[in-house]
Amino acid sequence: MSSAYAIDIQEIKNVKEFLREFYSESKKLWYLAVPAICTLVFQYSISAITQVFAGHVGDIQLAAVAVENNLIAGFAFGILYGMGSALETLCGQAVGAKKVEMLGIYMQRSWIILTVIVIPLTSVYILATPILKPLHQNPQIAKAAGRFTLWMIPELFAYVIIFPVQKFLQSQSKILVMAGITAVALAGHVVFSWLFMLKFNWGLPAAGAVLNAAWLFIMVAQLVYIFSWACGDAWNGFSRKAFGNLRAFLRLSLASEVMLCLEMWYFVALILISGYTKNAEISVDATSICINILQWTIMVGIGFNAAISVRVSNELGARHPRSAKFCVIVATITTSVFIGIILGLIPIVLRSRYPPLFTKSSAVQQLVYDLTPLLGFTITLNSLQPTLSGVAIGAGWQSHVAYVNIVCYYFVGIPIGLLLGFAFNKGLKGIWYGMLIGNVVQTIAVIVMVLRTDWNKEALLAGARIKKWGGDSEPQPVEAVSA
Repeated sequence: MSSAYAIDIQEIKNVKEFLREFYSESKKLWYLAVPAICTLVFQYSISAITQVFAGHVGDIQLAAVAVENNLIAGFAFGILYGMGSALETLCGQAVGAKKVEMLGIYMQRSWIILTVIVIPLTSVYILATPILKPLHQNPQIAKAAGRFTLWMIPELFAYVIIFPVQKFLQSQSKILVMAGITAVALAGHVVFSWLFMLKFNWGLPAAGAVLNAAWLFIMVAQLVYIFSWACGDAWNGFSRKAFGNLRAFLRLSLASEVMLCLEMWYFVALILISGYTKNAEISVDATSICINILQWTIMVGIGFNAAISVRVSNELGARHPRSAKFCVIVATITTSVFIGIILGLIPIVLRSRYPPLFTKSSAVQQLVYDLTPLLGFTITLNSLQPTLSGVAIGAGWQSHVAYVNIVCYYFVGIPIGLLLGFAFNKGLKGIWYGMLIGNVVQTIAVIVMVLRTDWNKEALLAGARIKKWGGDSEPQPVEAVSA
């Protein structure tokens, strides 16, 4: 696969040839990114649609679903999705090196590790209300959210299977099937949510049942696809080899988890912090709606994250550092300049129209309206960040970016946000401004990392990683890349 994608950028001698190769690489990225974006947007929409319908049931119900989706489920999602993302590095580089028989082994190792991790996470779901109350969340919201979270335990176990399967399929560019399965799940989820939550007026119990059913459908459909031998040599059945090298696999999984969790939880922390402000119920509802929109757009960025991680890992696995570097140039320019600006403008243009879709409360609608310009700027700024993370995943830099995220987000952004929001009485806007500062610093830091990368060295490291994790293929010469 990688050899077919390789770009000999030594042949690029002028602007015309650069534009030709830029267009060629863009097509490859969009081929991977569009179905990945659809899959992620559809998946996120499953939970977000539940939140939309809950807003038409009542304010407490909206807040309960928002807290469960963004705090409790978001916490678990970040951990399990992050740990599953270790497969992006390993599977992508294995495909590039033509070691596809290792993909099924890697996926099974990820299942084993995530199954162990999910057991303590279940206790968080069971004890959601006692956990939320000490965080000074509204008692009514904490009680309703805790009850709803308890119903969502089946969703938690579905994550264990779904996330490694998606990375397994993604590394082989089998993303269309993922998008198709998720589209069917989303369509059914919308119909049944409307029917049971609003038409039959069964409220949150129906929301939990329908939401669980959607995730379980995705899990079963993906497994049926894999077990039907549609993936060729990438899946050769269950193997004892999956239990080998688990300690080293766990270390890479933990690095991936920390990197992605720190990113995914950062703005979700706004919902938790908003519970400390005046009129907590209104603040939580308005913030959750804004974060809902932000997360929808971030799914587009994560789609490019998936595409660039596949491209970079494939090219490094095939020892094509020039091609890997060119992929990074194309992806960052495409996402930061084009997609970010467009997505950032959409909520601003629809500023007065979209809040009523989420809630009937005029107070919540007005606060969302006031926060929308800040939301639009945040969306634009965050367009580049997931792509840079995809570069890190494709190259295996997870642990380095994790340290950057800790410092920039949690030692810079959140403290400044709390200072502006509470000490200077700027409220939610002040908190958000502070967190944006942390976001800017983090983005600059990762850009510097990418600019200073020695891609020849990264190709050699990829070869060593493949040898460590599953045996080396025939040695291949590493093409040099100019600085």
